[in-house]
Amino acid sequence: MPATAERAGAIATLERYFEFERFGTTWKTESLAGATTFMTMAYIIFVNPSILKETGMPFDAVVAATCLCAAFGSILMGVIARIPLALAPGMGLNAYFTYTVVLGMGIPWQTALGAVFLSGVAFLILTLAGIRQWILAAIPQQLHGAVAAGIGLFIAMIGLRNAGIIVANPSTMVALGNLRAPHTLLAIGGLLLIAALTAWGVRAAMLIGILATTLTGVALGLAEWSPHVYRVSAIAATAGQLDIRAALNIGLLEIVFVFLFVDLFDNVGTLVGVAKSAGLMDASGNIPRLRNIFVADSAATIAGSLAGTSTVTSYIESASGVVAGGRTGVTAIVAGLLFALSIFFAPLVGAVPAAATAPALIVVGSLMVTHIGEIPWADASIAIPAFLTLITIPLTFSIANGLAFGFTSYALLRIASGKFRTTHWLVYLLAALFIARFIYLGST
Repeated sequence: MPATAERAGAIATLERYFEFERFGTTWKTESLAGATTFMTMAYIIFVNPSILKETGMPFDAVVAATCLCAAFGSILMGVIARIPLALAPGMGLNAYFTYTVVLGMGIPWQTALGAVFLSGVAFLILTLAGIRQWILAAIPQQLHGAVAAGIGLFIAMIGLRNAGIIVANPSTMVALGNLRAPHTLLAIGGLLLIAALTAWGVRAAMLIGILATTLTGVALGLAEWSPHVYRVSAIAATAGQLDIRAALNIGLLEIVFVFLFVDLFDNVGTLVGVAKSAGLMDASGNIPRLRNIFVADSAATIAGSLAGTSTVTSYIESASGVVAGGRTGVTAIVAGLLFALSIFFAPLVGAVPAAATAPALIVVGSLMVTHIGEIPWADASIAIPAFLTLITIPLTFSIANGLAFGFTSYALLRIASGKFRTTHWLVYLLAALFIARFIYLGST
């Protein structure tokens, strides 16, 4: 009996720490949400190594590094920040690392990892100094709904592309894909299943849909599975191989800045979108434990560079766990534990086809777009920046770009409407930085 009572007391303490009562959640709900988040993010386990191997980094080593840093970052986020936000090496940043820095500039991957390390340290310094928190606070509350809705469109667009429902077209940019293609039909079936389960109020709708679609794909021969054992020891080929001294060279400051800038605003946008969907923001638009959130993110990037992978950042796919009912850090912890286990079961994780996760992203996107109703469309000084934010996020395939367009137009309209003095000075400083970034991008 004493052991049972002690165990019950420990569980009750954890439930209070993670505020289960406040959010009306349970261990079962949080665990299902964590598994859902992991399933929608699991593609990174193989996509990230596939990109980074072009630099000469060993594939198996990057698989191990990807799993371990995603596990570390997600678990740390869950424990100290208590928010359902999972982390992993960021898409886009890994492409910049490979194709621009290493292959384009001819910089060794060890030196590029050193630049990632420096950007992580800079993140941590900015967090401890309170600057990242100021930047988030400077985003007008009226634009929060636009960021969340824009991310919803972004997620849905990724899902539609991965499903083959939309494809690239040189004349119209995008077009309808081949709806008779086997993988597309599989994705459409998964979409109908997840949509129906969601409509019926099934909390595990996403996870059930992903697993059912995967099993169907395996049965029909549409899911590839190549038996191969990935060992933790493989990480020795990249762990600790970063060259910080070379990265301190003045010529690499531009690279460090890009890693810092893109991750900063992608992370801020993702945080706003996920926190808003989860109902974590208070009436003033504040997010609790913001310092801890940014510390976890910074530490994950530093750990990733030490393990042997590009910048680690928060994932918009975390919204799938929120839709599944996740409201606390337990969701992130479960996702992190599954990333840790996946290093031993990587081939099984690789069997999950894009056609199985794409439907979940589409449904999540549709639910996040509901925040569009929070935008005061009658006020042009808000409506136009909000529209630019939500439309440029998916069309430029970048949360950072969407924030840049929305933020800059908001600042300019505040000046044009004579409301310059009632707006925080940091809004104008950030707008100036965004304009400088646009000028820089236009000259490259």
